[in-house]
Parts: sequence; structure tokens; C-alpha cells
Amino acid sequence: MDDAMTDQASFRLPSGLHAHTGYWLDRLRGLVHGRFEAALAGHDVSVAQWSVLVSIFREGATTPREVAQHMDTDPGAVTRLLDRLEAKGLLRRSPAPGDRRSLRLELTGRATALVPQLTALADANDAAFFGVLGEADQVSFRRLLAALLRAHGVEPSPSWEAGGPG
Repeated sequence: MDDAMTDQASFRLPSGLHAHTGYWLDRLRGLVHGRFEAALAGHDVSVAQWSVLVSIFREGATTPREVAQHMDTDPGAVTRLLDRLEAKGLLRRSPAPGDRRSLRLELTGRATALVPQLTALADANDAAFFGVLGEADQVSFRRLLAALLRAHGVEPSPSWEAGGPG
């Protein structure tokens, strides 16, 4: 056997795009995100803006830093989101009592009324995508996803992993 035939016999094509789980996870993420973004558009709110609103409403984040920590995102990105929410009349920023360098975040009455409606859209979006799995499969999916996240330094919410409100 000559060298050319040996080289061809040992050559293997690299794996294709569709062979990668990451590709399929990104496709699913895009579908879930896109459908939710479209649902929120009717309320002139983006997914990122909803994340800020619900962090304040549900989690009690009262400073830009707390919002950034809860969302696990860059504080600069949060500041831009806060600017947009304030311009839309959904958020007020005021100096924190006792610390003039820090800001206190407060939802407006309009936002306080809107967040539960937007969260219902989030719940419906999750149900549309993940409700096709039976309850046992949903529990397994969350458990496996949580294990992958932990293996890469991300600690998911225990209530989400257990299937409760996160």
C-alpha cells in the first residue's frame, strides 16, 4: 500500500454541525427566546428588560448592582437597560438613603401592574416549549441541565431545579 492510500484510509471527516449538542441547544434557546421576545413586543418590553423588571419585582433587587448580580450580567448592560426602562416610565432611580453614590431602584405603578402580565407570558412560553415533556421528563431535564451548569461554575436556582417558581 503506498503512502497516498494509507493517508486516505486514515483520514476521517471532522464531525458535522448537526453532530454537536451545543448547536441544538442554541437552536432551542433561539426558539424559546424568540417566541418570548415576540410576546413581550406587544408591551414594548424586551426579554432583557423583563429580566430587570422581574428581578426588582420578585427578587427584591433594589440597586443596579443587585440586579446585575441576580441576572449574572455586566453592570454596564444593566445601566443601559435601566435607562430604557426609566424612559418608558417603568422605573424610577433615586439616591439611596445614607449613600449618595448608590442608587435605589423602584418600579412605577404601571410596571408593578405590568410585571405579572409579562410573567404570565413567560410561564406560557415555558409551557409551550417544555410542556411537550411529561412531568418526569421535565424534572430529569432540569436536573441534567443543572448538573451541566454546575460543572461549568454556574449555580442554578434550587427552586427552579425543583420545579417551583424561580
